[in-house]
Amino acid sequence: MMVNRAVALCSILIIFWSCNNDDGGTVAPDPARPLSEVLAEDEVKIQEYLQTHFYNYAEFENPPEDFDYRIVLQEIPEGNTDTIPLIDQIQSIEIAVPSEHYLIPGEEGTVTHKLYYLSAREGVGPGLTVADSSFVRYEGSLLDGTVFDSNNMDAPVWFDLAALQAPATSTISGTAARGFSEGVRNFKSGGAPIINDDGTYTVENFGVGLIIFPSGLGYYNLARSVIPSYSPLLFKIDLFAVNQTDHDGDDTISIDEDTNGDGYLFNDDADGDGLPDYLDSDTN
Repeated sequence: MMVNRAVALCSILIIFWSCNNDDGGTVAPDPARPLSEVLAEDEVKIQEYLQTHFYNYAEFENPPEDFDYRIVLQEIPEGNTDTIPLIDQIQSIEIAVPSEHYLIPGEEGTVTHKLYYLSAREGVGPGLTVADSSFVRYEGSLLDGTVFDSNNMDAPVWFDLAALQAPATSTISGTAARGFSEGVRNFKSGGAPIINDDGTYTVENFGVGLIIFPSGLGYYNLARSVIPSYSPLLFKIDLFAVNQTDHDGDDTISIDEDTNGDGYLFNDDADGDGLPDYLDSDTN
């Protein structure tokens, strides 16, 4: 994969999730429904998708000479029993989501969500944590194939994965994309950049993957652009590089400020000042 060197050196850091706002962007949210109720509905939709769709795994297993290592998703033709569906290839992790993150009334507490991921090609570089920054090429879509966010799968951008964990009750930018942060960490980056004579560079053997997650790890009751409320989301990911991050400049990398070790940075607040430790230079 070839990238303009100047773009990379500028390291445009995206610290909040921004959909293409072609039709007005965010609208007033629907009333928040119980997490467990919505999750059950989302799981039905996700399972149906996984059982009826496949990706171009044959090309990844035996790459043609001109293969671009892009994931292509298709519906399995009716009666086709030879094609392997996603349900037989995908993996999952469990993530605890507190109902308070979406200001849901009542005492529902924490509801465990499943995030699904598929590694089509494992990168040769290091992996990353939810506290790091990732240099990615991506495309986000609904399960019906509607693309809602993309950098045209061309020019990679930097994402601050930590900010994407922020709950709806937080003042930190990044609300509603926790599933992206939790999903990308299951892939590995590419090899060391190869500088070309024309000022571009090439990253080879980068990680290629797919993530699917329920709306409780996405925008939940908030409709955005072409995303209806309570929509499961799907992302194709190419992971080129990672950057271990110290957000508050206290000489402690941010993942080490996840003191309870649960992989969620916003419930670690040692001094009780309302600021998570990874952003609070008073704690380390």
